[in-house]
Amino acid sequence: MERLDLSAVVDTRIKPYGEQVAEKERRAAQRRAFVRNQTIGLVILAAAICVWWLFHTNPKWIFPPGWWRL
Repeated sequence: MERLDLSAVVDTRIKPYGEQVAEKERRAAQRRAFVRNQTIGLVILAAAICVWWLFHTNPKWIFPPGWWRL
């Protein structure tokens, strides 16, 4: 069985403050993009469910007789 060399996995050096800030900003930007994409996906899913419901329900429930005379 081969041992895993942890020094190859973990970065043990102390990073400069500017590099730390840049990494935090990059992660924040990635998180914002992820949340934005998640939100867009949920809106598309909700729209797809509404369209599916619209085409699979009784048309008289959506458009009752005389609906154009509101």
